[in-house]
Amino acid sequence: MPRIDLDAYVAAHAHSWARLEQLVRQRRRTGVEADELVDRYQQVATHLSVVRTSAPDAELVAYLSSLLGRARISMLSARVPSWRGVAHFFTDRFPAALYRLRWWWLGCLAGNVVVTGVMMWWLSTHPEVEQNLLDPQAVDQLVNSDFESYYSENAASAFATHVWLNNTWVSGLCIALGILGLPVLWLLFNNIANLAIIGSIMMRHDRGEVFWGLILPHGLLELTCVFVAGGVGLRLFWSWIEPGSLTRASSLAQAGRTAATVALGLGVVLAISGVIEAFVTPSPLPTWARIAIGILAEVTFLAYVFVLGRNAVARGATGDIGAELLEDRVATQA
Repeated sequence: MPRIDLDAYVAAHAHSWARLEQLVRQRRRTGVEADELVDRYQQVATHLSVVRTSAPDAELVAYLSSLLGRARISMLSARVPSWRGVAHFFTDRFPAALYRLRWWWLGCLAGNVVVTGVMMWWLSTHPEVEQNLLDPQAVDQLVNSDFESYYSENAASAFATHVWLNNTWVSGLCIALGILGLPVLWLLFNNIANLAIIGSIMMRHDRGEVFWGLILPHGLLELTCVFVAGGVGLRLFWSWIEPGSLTRASSLAQAGRTAATVALGLGVVLAISGVIEAFVTPSPLPTWARIAIGILAEVTFLAYVFVLGRNAVARGATGDIGAELLEDRVATQA
């Protein structure tokens, strides 16, 4: 890169540095000012890169590095939330992460659906297994009361919270334990085994309509979230098994940051699923209407991934939750 006229460059950009200084010194900022702080930080980081490459001046480099360091601390400690950042997370970062990892969680989803179907078929054709799992009285209670009453025996708001916490915990474990690989498969198997056992018992006792009528409204979106978490967890495991052109540490760190994006976003999607399970599944609506709501929620999620996510990736979004903070490496290297 050719050398630049340092005096002219300073004159051209000094106002940006002064404005960043002013924003850093402010104890309280509006949402607009918080967004401007981030923008100015990125501008000055670019300025520092140009100065270090084209006209290295020790005093100016030290000043800009110090300014960027203080700005980063200010951003991390800021109490005023950036609503633009929240919107960006849900319009770009989260859907982009889901889209980029789609083959992992779609494969996980397909595999679990096939295994669940095979298990339900096998269990329904081997009724003796049922006797080893539950005694006749427990089976009768499950079929005639327990399964159906589970969705309505508690207050809807409390039940929604309970369901959300439980599903978030399972999904979180699938992602967090993904680094080890096998625990994810164990968690997923336990999840679908429970579904297959109860489903086969209900259908073998001619209660299949009740079973599917209560499972599908919320289960489509809920199980999709669990399978997404499982797929992301397995991708995290693969990131250090086969790091590609990166070092194992870098590959794992990158996959881990993207997994964190997915974990945060799934918390919101699972909250929606919990509301459906608490308020729609046990509602007096006709079965077809409740299932239609579940299908609508699932289709909306898939459209979110494959339309919004694809567009976000086309704009350059990666799903890496720390991507924008990595730009300050230029400053720290000084």
